[in-house]
Amino acid sequence: MSTEEKRFSEENIVLQKGRRGAMKVIYGRTAVIALLFVIQILLMILLVDFFSQYIPVIFGGYMVFALYIVLIIINKEESPENKLMWTIITMLLPLVGGALYLYVEMQPGYRLLEKRLNNIYKRTEDYVKQDIAVMHALEEADKGTVRLARYVHKNGNFPVYQNTRVKYFPLGEDKFAAMLEELAKAEKFIFMEYFILKEGYMWEKILEILEEKAKAGVEVRVMYDGTCAMFDLPYKYPEELKAKGIQCKMFAPIRPILSTHYNNRDHRKILVIDGKVGFTGGINIGDEYINRVEKHGHWKDTAVMLEGDAVQGLAMMFLQMWNVSEKQVEYGKYLAKEEKDLQATGFVMPYGDSPFDDELIGETVYMDILNRAEEYVHIMTPYLIIDQRMITALSFAAKRGVDVKLILPHVPDKKFAFALAKNHYPALLKAGVKIYEYTPGFVHAKVFTSDDEKAVVGTINLDYRSLYLHFECGAFLYRVEEIENIEKDFQETLAKCQEITLENYKKGTLLLRIEGWLLKWLAPLM
Repeated sequence: MSTEEKRFSEENIVLQKGRRGAMKVIYGRTAVIALLFVIQILLMILLVDFFSQYIPVIFGGYMVFALYIVLIIINKEESPENKLMWTIITMLLPLVGGALYLYVEMQPGYRLLEKRLNNIYKRTEDYVKQDIAVMHALEEADKGTVRLARYVHKNGNFPVYQNTRVKYFPLGEDKFAAMLEELAKAEKFIFMEYFILKEGYMWEKILEILEEKAKAGVEVRVMYDGTCAMFDLPYKYPEELKAKGIQCKMFAPIRPILSTHYNNRDHRKILVIDGKVGFTGGINIGDEYINRVEKHGHWKDTAVMLEGDAVQGLAMMFLQMWNVSEKQVEYGKYLAKEEKDLQATGFVMPYGDSPFDDELIGETVYMDILNRAEEYVHIMTPYLIIDQRMITALSFAAKRGVDVKLILPHVPDKKFAFALAKNHYPALLKAGVKIYEYTPGFVHAKVFTSDDEKAVVGTINLDYRSLYLHFECGAFLYRVEEIENIEKDFQETLAKCQEITLENYKKGTLLLRIEGWLLKWLAPLM
């Protein structure tokens, strides 16, 4: 990159940060909290000045409202940590806490989205079915893994496949090169679904190919999360792409003040080409993901490319999200598997997670790996904001002699998230979990490997948002040859890390530890 290009990129980042801060205030939950807080203060002033004789009655009603909200919170099926957070907020500031809880947790618009998605899930069951022969083969290979596959299929309709080649990419640059190569081969359709899509070198190169393909008659669909309109793209950017012959939409476009963009976002990263090739992993569309722009030191990210039968699973997930806002839908021609013997070993299970299906599929897959591991579980994750269930699973695995290692960033992208991650270090270290920080920069990879037999590469972080609130996806691999390369990459990344012990943790920044301790009760919001 030339000096001029680098200077332009750095100026762009500064401008984006300024815009991001302003837009968060306008569009985000901060504005709602501030408004509710001001209303509560004004009400208290009115109580003192004008209604002093009615204060006991009004205060009593105030507390009854708080108690009513707390009872709703306690009786809702969700994590104890989430219940505790909302209970504290509501009891401290009844109006702010109660109104914010109703605003965030009981959104009418999202109830409609839930209904629509559940209908779509049922419709796609007719097009994507589990191959019984594959399930029998997996049962012969490992009864524990076939039980996991049955659970995922029953609760999410995500089949397990054979006849699928897997290619692992240890860096965003590697995936980007493969993306361009595969996009250039497209003949029928291209599906792209990304949490973040930013203008820059990476997107320009992809867009050049998409425009060419659209002109040649290839059906091109692009979908990105609505938060991109806050930080990275013009609000009417879908119209710009449509003028180029590319179908485009935002998932859950944001609205000023009334938006709850922090919750239930489309955090998936999926690319499907002709139903033959599919990509997923942690890499979004933006120059920092391919280290063309330095944001938080070296950006470590990963992805996988699937070729063969399992691509059907990624195509199904894309179509489910795309068709949320479509009246006329078609699945059949996009979900047909190509009859081609690829002579690939092992089993591949692409799967998704939805905040509306009452199943924590993403967390359950991780927990199953931890609970059944015999030799090791090696993890890369950008965040460590977890509940007691995950702490117990990590700790129990380590206590029974499994080598549990976590690689986390040394250079954080979010200070609060970094402080909360540090807050979990002592308990995990005491249990025997080994923690490492990637000293060259930021780890954005979401990877599990275990016992040279299992791996997951996808979008699911070890944090509340990924595990409970967002739409996510991943690829579970069992006895696939490429697992060897995934574990090799873990070891090579480990060589660039510094180990965190209780001793050097205690020598760390006291302010950061205090910050994490104070913020822990707010972790479900982070």
